Amino acid sequence: MANYRADRMSEDIQRELAAILREMKDPRLHNGIISVVRCETAHDLSYSKVYISSMNGLDTAKEAVKALKNAQGFIRHELGVRLRLRYAPVLAFEATDSIEYSANISRLLNGLEYTQTETEELSDEEEE
Repeated sequence: MANYRADRMSEDIQRELAAILREMKDPRLHNGIISVVRCETAHDLSYSKVYISSMNGLDTAKEAVKALKNAQGFIRHELGVRLRLRYAPVLAFEATDSIEYSANISRLLNGLEYTQTETEELSDEEEE
């Protein structure tokens, strides 16, 4: 059975974490485009696993995770205040390369689209 409350809380945490990241002054968070990709919250709302990604690759995301772990108390407090929670969930940050992977797939698809257009143009010329 799905736990809708945990799903809603995950979405709220993801949204607020993105806002908190923009407001933080740590230079490790501003080396590249840092994004909160996904958030998974436990059914009892006591624990959240947050996936962080960067356009500059996995190494930049790992540096951002280190910065977020150092500021975990501040972030957890801010989440509690912004979401009006009695008990803010314990946050676990994990680096992922999903943005870089998606950008690579997009580049490949754009290249495929380009070669497909060239192939269509060549076949049109052959028919004439």
